[in-house]
Amino acid sequence: MAQARRRPATSRRTPTSRRSGGGGGRLRGIAQGIGGHGPWWSKVLRWFAFLAVSGILAGALTFFILYRAIAIPDPNADFLTQTTKVYYSDGKHEIGSFANQDRESIPLSEIPASMQAAAIAAEDRSFYSNRGIDFKGILRAVRDNTSSGEITSGGSTITQQYVKILYLTQERSYTRKVKEAVLSIKIHNQLSKKDILEGYLNTIYFGNGSYGVEVASQTYFDKPAKDLNYAQAALLATVINSPSYYDPYADGAKERIMPRFTYVLDGMQKSGAITAEERDKFRDRMPKVAKKKISNRFGGTKGYLLDMVKNELVNDLDFTDSQIDGGGYKIITSFDYDRQRDAVAAVKANRPDKKELHTALVSIEPGTGGVQALYGGPDFVKQPFNWATERTQPGSTFKAFAVIAALEDGYGLQTKLDGNSPITVGKGTIENQGDSGGSSFGSVSLERATQKSINTAFVDLTLQMGDDNVEVGASKVLDAAVQAGIPQSVADAISPVAVTSLGYAPVAPIDMANAYATIAAGGERAQWFVVDKVQRSGETVYEHQVETERTIDEDVAGDTIKAMQAVVNSGANGTGSNGRTICPTAGKTGTATAGDDDDQHVSSSWFAGFTPKLATAVMYNRGRGNEDLEGYMIPFFGGQIPARTFQAYMNPALEGTECGTFISPGNIKAKKGTVYRAPKPKPRPTRTTPKPTPTPTATQPTQEPTQPTTPPPSSFTNRGSCEAAGYTWDTGVLGGRCVG
Repeated sequence: MAQARRRPATSRRTPTSRRSGGGGGRLRGIAQGIGGHGPWWSKVLRWFAFLAVSGILAGALTFFILYRAIAIPDPNADFLTQTTKVYYSDGKHEIGSFANQDRESIPLSEIPASMQAAAIAAEDRSFYSNRGIDFKGILRAVRDNTSSGEITSGGSTITQQYVKILYLTQERSYTRKVKEAVLSIKIHNQLSKKDILEGYLNTIYFGNGSYGVEVASQTYFDKPAKDLNYAQAALLATVINSPSYYDPYADGAKERIMPRFTYVLDGMQKSGAITAEERDKFRDRMPKVAKKKISNRFGGTKGYLLDMVKNELVNDLDFTDSQIDGGGYKIITSFDYDRQRDAVAAVKANRPDKKELHTALVSIEPGTGGVQALYGGPDFVKQPFNWATERTQPGSTFKAFAVIAALEDGYGLQTKLDGNSPITVGKGTIENQGDSGGSSFGSVSLERATQKSINTAFVDLTLQMGDDNVEVGASKVLDAAVQAGIPQSVADAISPVAVTSLGYAPVAPIDMANAYATIAAGGERAQWFVVDKVQRSGETVYEHQVETERTIDEDVAGDTIKAMQAVVNSGANGTGSNGRTICPTAGKTGTATAGDDDDQHVSSSWFAGFTPKLATAVMYNRGRGNEDLEGYMIPFFGGQIPARTFQAYMNPALEGTECGTFISPGNIKAKKGTVYRAPKPKPRPTRTTPKPTPTPTATQPTQEPTQPTTPPPSSFTNRGSCEAAGYTWDTGVLGGRCVG
């Protein structure tokens, strides 16, 4: 039977292919346009595959070239030899240095297995399986940190961290990251995991000047690393991630440490290093650390300067502890070499030899905010508490801000105020005491109230500015303080009450000096600073830029200066004449009291003042508990020892410099209140004797000369003149009072 002839399959035609200009024809044309036969999309996929393979090959070739080209440098050639040094403003005289590395290397056999496990749990959980870098770990870290809202894990392996510390710099660049990746793989190929872990734990920074686990163990737990328990090991591993943030000695340390500490414990438990029961024992508490040790490099008065430099670098300029302690920087500060010596000498010459007496002196350059000199205590190692930055009651030095507030509010220096003593505000009684001598002054001007530091007059001023609402008037005083330079956070902590202008609430001497510098600069405020420049290898990596802002009107500043000049330039009529210097000087005394109405005592004694080019605050107190100065520091008034300390510093500090001039007074005319009119002086009464019996030769009667009357007791403000006039000095009143 004959077979039917078949048409070749390739010759079959579909209905679609018969249609002239149909869709199939268009697709075939596109595919043919790409080249070759078959569906167009398969050709596109082949091209993508080709490009992907080419990219992989190119990447592999690039990595191979880099792997061969990048050599492992000498260990520690850059890292171990770099010490950061700190200099005075001249860049020549050295203040001190930050230790590069305090380290004692030990073999891995002396590092407990729990410490090894803790470091791996904290920094690189795939340490024993990765090849120096871990791309999955990087992605996992991004996921975990994003989901938790906290930085609990990082992407760098232990090998990468070891390479960065041991061979590279802290530079942040893609070039360094590429070198880090290549060197990590090289180190992985050349060293065992145990060698890498040993080197890492002996090299990594644990904060507080401790490099390596042995020194860290001694620093935080007073024991060698081999004696660490698993909880202590977990805490040390926690610190590695950020020694500043997880510093066990910092305020609020537990709140910051616990999330990551728990993360480390969980990792140790998952790896089998500890049991679930051991993990749970410390999930809500951290092991106790030893008392903080302070290096002798911080000994003496310079220690306070070094501590302030480091705090500013870390807290304000975003340098890390490891960069500072091992970065090889040259730090030039604002501290003036000669003025710092003058400050220390002035305190030593005037401070009474009293063990519990604390002194602060801060000097700032108006217009720049640069801290020129600072005395925070005699020895930072023995007393690591900086009284120049600690807040204490400033007393009447705070009245300067009430003067500013009044002038801004429409009052003038001749505004009439009630200086009688005592006065009652609400249920409280306020008296004139301290530097004013405790007298009752009657009606006085604002300028006179400033000159004599009359408490009751400033309370009356506060009432006037608030239209008898104390809170409103006191808030204006606080606003003026912030304008001058008192931090907003400090002002927010002060309640606006009747005695706000009397300085009842604590302020740091450094902030008071900066606020007075604003007045000296005619109302131009600058933020205080101590780090002027940071250099490395001759290149400047940071330089402070002076930024000023006009926060007080020139006329207001000029009149405030005029009132404050009367404090020091009016002899016995001013309370701060002991603070007068070789240059035009303005200032204010302050003698603060603490305690309730039944137990008032002197808590601190101040003098703050300025010349056109230098502002300084001096403070004396007897401790953080506001212990009584009366009978301990004699005399205790701010116009005495503090003012003399101010003068003893300022005169040599200003000698040989141009004094400059203050801006002119604004002579602001009061729009509010009543203008004070000084009463016309009354003629002194005379005392005459009866006419004598005439003698034959006398043609005119004789008369005794007029005798002046004895001044009233209230006119004597010190004991010597009071008793010389035949009156009695009443010591039962704070500050003393002359009575008939």
